[in-house]
Amino acid sequence: MSGTSGKLLAADTVISCPHGGRAAPAHTPSPAVLIGGRAAATAAHTYTVAGCTHTVGGVPQPCVSVRFTASAGGVTVAGAPVLTDTSAAQCFSAALVAQGPPVVSAAQREVSIR
Repeated sequence: MSGTSGKLLAADTVISCPHGGRAAPAHTPSPAVLIGGRAAATAAHTYTVAGCTHTVGGVPQPCVSVRFTASAGGVTVAGAPVLTDTSAAQCFSAALVAQGPPVVSAAQREVSIR
């Protein structure tokens, strides 16, 4: 796994914004590569956040998306870099204001290829 370090993320890995909102892929990823029987997450996936309660000066500024930046030159699925628990990421408001990194639950290394 040259160029990639950390534990691989499955598309349904529990990801939260720093304020407790839950992030989920906006679409169902292709199951071409499985991690513990679940589709692998890649930098091509868009994550949306629901349930964020963040406010600034009493004005709601909830996180609505998470953007991951995977390392170049690592493992890819359908041309997109796989995501790991160490991939750079940022949560954003609807106004695209960065609001902190997401919190990623335990990830897995077990991989199977179809």
